[in-house]
Amino acid sequence: MLTITSNGLYCEAGDFHIDPWAPVARAVVTHAHGDHLTWGCESYLVARDGIGVTRERLGAWANGLDTVSYGESRIINGVRVSLHPAGHILGSAQVRVEYSGEVWVVSGDYKTDPDPTCAAWEPVRCHTFITESTFGLPVYRWPSQQQVFADINRWWAENAQAGRVSLLCGYALGKAQRLISGLDPSIGPILTHGAVERMTALYRDAGIVLPATRYAGDALRDKAIAGAMVIAPPSVTGSSWLRRFGETRTAFASGWMRVRGARRRRGVDAGFTLSDHVDWPQLLGAIEATGAERVWVTHGFTNAVVQWLTEHGYDAQVLPTRWGDTDEAELKADVVEEPTGQEAS
Repeated sequence: MLTITSNGLYCEAGDFHIDPWAPVARAVVTHAHGDHLTWGCESYLVARDGIGVTRERLGAWANGLDTVSYGESRIINGVRVSLHPAGHILGSAQVRVEYSGEVWVVSGDYKTDPDPTCAAWEPVRCHTFITESTFGLPVYRWPSQQQVFADINRWWAENAQAGRVSLLCGYALGKAQRLISGLDPSIGPILTHGAVERMTALYRDAGIVLPATRYAGDALRDKAIAGAMVIAPPSVTGSSWLRRFGETRTAFASGWMRVRGARRRRGVDAGFTLSDHVDWPQLLGAIEATGAERVWVTHGFTNAVVQWLTEHGYDAQVLPTRWGDTDEAELKADVVEEPTGQEAS
């Protein structure tokens, strides 16, 4: 049904690629993050919920953009294709491919914890499931979202009371909007980096309800930053842009914050374990929910996941990706269990 080529995952019967690595004639795309959305394709098929953010990311290439609603089928050269919620970011989708009685599902990136900024993940029954494994090790087990947001808001309130600005880093598309959704605006103003503000506006256009935010540049100009929470991409840490806010405390929100060494390397004051991917038990539960007998594992700790699946009766193998696998050896000395998901220096 699907094979790996120099351009990525390819369906020969339908003559289309899923999340291609290079420009192709026809692309079916799981979501708008840069490691899944390639510029230069002649046509793109995406979930309707993600049309705004996908168009923003494609720019001049958006003329070839086509959409379907979740669950709506599209026949491509005799192959039935449908997109189903992946719960990763706004518009993220799993791709279901059906041909000659065989069903494959490509997960893209996904999480099974629901959040208010995107459609919740749904299990899709199939014969073969292609899954990511970004956090495919038993050490990765997420604390509850409610606890993480309580920790974030408490950290922010403490900083505000001490006269400091709080900087919380998260990727501009998806993670930033999820962070904003969990903030308590009674603590202080919520300010956004320009890249975050652009994507946040598109989320609002798509009907996602979020607390009020203000572009950080305007707040700096008006000297209205006291007690603020600033949401920005990770690239701003240590920058001249950040120094404009005066005394700050910095934090990073990511699944990688489960590992103490990753926090040290980021050089931030606090780390909050909040991921838009499945953790270890959620990964195994999602695979089981598909009913698949064959599992291809990609993008992450592939070997560890394949080994576990093989030992438990699955027909499992690694699906190579140009992004490579995660090096388990780098983490062995730094792995630590922390129930709250927060560490402050």
